[in-house]
Amino acid sequence: MTPRLAASSLGGDRVEGRRAVTELLTAGRRRVRTVWVASERSDDLAEIADNATRRGIQVREVTRQELDDISSTEVPQGVVADADPIEPAGVDEMLAVPSAFLVALDGVTDPQNLGAVLRAAETAGATGIVLPRHRAAHLTPAAVKAAAGAIEYLPIAAVAGIPAVIIQAARADVWTIGLDADGDVPIDDLTIADRPLMLVLGAEGRGLSRLARERCDVVARIPMYGHVASLNVGAAAAITCATIARLRTATL
Repeated sequence: MTPRLAASSLGGDRVEGRRAVTELLTAGRRRVRTVWVASERSDDLAEIADNATRRGIQVREVTRQELDDISSTEVPQGVVADADPIEPAGVDEMLAVPSAFLVALDGVTDPQNLGAVLRAAETAGATGIVLPRHRAAHLTPAAVKAAAGAIEYLPIAAVAGIPAVIIQAARADVWTIGLDADGDVPIDDLTIADRPLMLVLGAEGRGLSRLARERCDVVARIPMYGHVASLNVGAAAAITCATIARLRTATL
């Protein structure tokens, strides 16, 4: 069963993996309570420990076995941190950003896919993420690790449902682009990419819900040239976010 997303918090309090912990410390936006580091340190683990110590954060040196025992992911890469959870952002504020480039996930349930989408969105310059509160992945340790630090920089909102947010976006003059294998427009031909927009990605397997698809201003597709007819949502997000970023840059 997919965990429910609490209204008061998005999760994200357990951070595992070298890149995720490094960005947690570098961003400095959340209180970090403890950093556990494997005693068999490499140079990058020593740098993480030194960085945490300089910031007055408690650093505990543990064996690899002890670290594995406290970690939630299979490969914590020698470091685990506990921090304050990510607090939800407001959708109204996110939609009001003049150059809004939001990414909404319409029911993605796999934490690894969620993390991959967050990473792709942040590197493409997205200004925020919209997640459903229920029946969707949230910021579990696996998602946080896969996001590789993106959660430290991306405002993330939790909402009752994506179709309702699409209507809210229209009222705020934010265009919505649904991504679907049977979309009408190739992503390279998106003429609204330079406007305030929200990219809507569907769930694994079923794709966009009927209501979300019907309410999007444009439904776009990724051209496919090989024998495999589909991409997982993480790969699709990476391609589409990068394409939108390129199209937006080209209009500057």
